[in-house]
Amino acid sequence: MSTGSTLLESGRSGPDAPRRDGGGFVEPASSPLLLLGQGRDLASERGVECVGELPAPSDPDLVERARAARAALGDRAFVLGHHYQRDEVIDFADVTGDSFKLAREAAARPEAEFILFCGVHFMAESADILTSDAQQVVLPDLAAGCSMADMAAIDQVEDAWDVLEEVGIADSTIPVTYMNSSAAIKAFTGRHGGTVCTSSNAEVALRWAFEQVGGVDGTGKVLFLPDQHLGRNTAVLKLAMSLDDCVVFDPRRPNGGLTDAQLRDARMILWRGHCSVHGRFSAKNVSDIRAAVPDVNVLVHPECKHEVVTAADFVGSTEYIIKMLDAAEPGSSWAIGTELNLVRRVARAHADKQVHYLDSTVCFCSTMNRIDLPHLVWAMESLAAGRVVNRIVVDADDAHWARVALDQMLALPGI
Repeated sequence: MSTGSTLLESGRSGPDAPRRDGGGFVEPASSPLLLLGQGRDLASERGVECVGELPAPSDPDLVERARAARAALGDRAFVLGHHYQRDEVIDFADVTGDSFKLAREAAARPEAEFILFCGVHFMAESADILTSDAQQVVLPDLAAGCSMADMAAIDQVEDAWDVLEEVGIADSTIPVTYMNSSAAIKAFTGRHGGTVCTSSNAEVALRWAFEQVGGVDGTGKVLFLPDQHLGRNTAVLKLAMSLDDCVVFDPRRPNGGLTDAQLRDARMILWRGHCSVHGRFSAKNVSDIRAAVPDVNVLVHPECKHEVVTAADFVGSTEYIIKMLDAAEPGSSWAIGTELNLVRRVARAHADKQVHYLDSTVCFCSTMNRIDLPHLVWAMESLAAGRVVNRIVVDADDAHWARVALDQMLALPGI
């Protein structure tokens, strides 16, 4: 692969300088991740301790220990690895994918006693909802949360629904929650006749929701949780709505920071949430990479801001991004706006193409990266020794109503 002259190259040297990954991919300047391993980080979304003795990250036998523990568990365990995980974790995954694909893969393995979900908390919750009572879902580090999911707490959402009732629009509003939400939020959605969506089927889900309240061209509304950018991008770019049709409900302000008239006039009531990774990309990143790399194709995730999505050439989910690179012409140039672990993995898989990271600085999902090899080894060795650690169990009532919302998504046309 020809690396050319890219935005990611600079004259810096030392530990913070850009570095070349396998295949010639120029990785952006690094920044420290959370200190992973034993203990807790009080600034993270979920400041919970991981009890038990973790192997040292520097243990030279760590990979062999992982292999031995995996072999000892055999078919009793099924290991899921999200696309944003570290390579050292992906190496031990039985299947990789996005959050909903992995949850469905888990449900399709009823013979597996343990589901080790190398992802984040809401993903493990979805797996627990979709799998049988005989299966136990384990999250190797309970501190692997999701900043976006944590931006919509159930009490905040219930208070927001009270506002909609007081304004007189709740009966004409359908909630739609992104897969990246807690089980409690999915359950809220199910109780109120809504559905779940993914970044791949958001358009279909929104069209269905509007059909329940008079259609896209009517006056009904959708309360979209918790990512404002996916909701806005889908409504404007796929449903031909205007930006004026969208308002942002801020749960930290009275009435969501909106007047009653704004709520009544809106078609899309967007929750004030976002992805801490995709929210970093800017329109300037797009213009800069176009100036630096001739004929570059800019490919971004729909969780990016509206101005980034409209400036890009292609927009799609993590699975879409992978498929686009698989089908791309050899020698073509691509700048990708999503989590760095995925981008550099795609770059290594396509050495015949020029792959650039859209930003000039690291954009790891820090909470996803809390799942490291020491945590995975600890979890597998514990299970092999007969100790179930970090089990994720969703409240039975929440699980029921969340399943209602998930089943509604599965019933959508084309899903």
